Amino acid sequence: MPVGATVLVALVDLLKEHRLWGWLRIAQGANSLGAVPGLRFAKVMGSGHAGGFGLRPSASHQGLVCVFDSLADAQAFCDGPVFAQYRSRARELCFGLFGIQSSRGAWDGVSWTPQAAMPDGEQLAGGLVAAITRASILPTKAPAFWRMAPAAQAQLPQAQGCLIAMGLGEAPLLRQCTFSIWRNAEAMDAYARSGAHSKAIAATYRNGFFSESMFVRMRVLFFEGVWEGKALDLGVNLEPQAQTAAA
Repeated sequence: MPVGATVLVALVDLLKEHRLWGWLRIAQGANSLGAVPGLRFAKVMGSGHAGGFGLRPSASHQGLVCVFDSLADAQAFCDGPVFAQYRSRARELCFGLFGIQSSRGAWDGVSWTPQAAMPDGEQLAGGLVAAITRASILPTKAPAFWRMAPAAQAQLPQAQGCLIAMGLGEAPLLRQCTFSIWRNAEAMDAYARSGAHSKAIAATYRNGFFSESMFVRMRVLFFEGVWEGKALDLGVNLEPQAQTAAA
């Protein structure tokens, strides 16, 4: 069954005294969120060391990816008690709300449905675009995949126009996810066509590394927080979008 309306992505670096709490949330998965109105899909994931893309896991970095029926449901979750638990335990936290522009593939058999296109002139400030890529890697293909992946992943955070990027995972080595925000679609597409990434994609199709994969492109409705010691100000504000939706 497809789902789709508003996507929440939260990146969290937990305080040392709350790392066990965070690992328990990952172990429980979506069940750790309880009954959340409008929540149609949820993943609670770990990350690589320092929030990066390496094979060494981070003891403190993790991420939430949730899909809600509506923008109002997503906002209510961000203001609610579950998300407050993450805020109170985080050394750093940033999060955003996103509208699905395009999606192909599936995640655990679930596809994400794009929203209706926004009329001309209603694109949000700066033309920011976000992306989620995820894949279930076939165990027999994992060694070959991980020989190809590091070069492309190392280029991502330094790519021109990439504002934030984080590697996430449901399970070590085999169930991987990447989240990124770009200054515009042109910058994201330029990275996708770059040397190491282009070679990795070609090898993936040629060798059939994945049993399942998904790529989602999203417009940024709202984003805020602190990450890597910096207060993030991407120039987007939820209020204009909310007013447009209500009009």
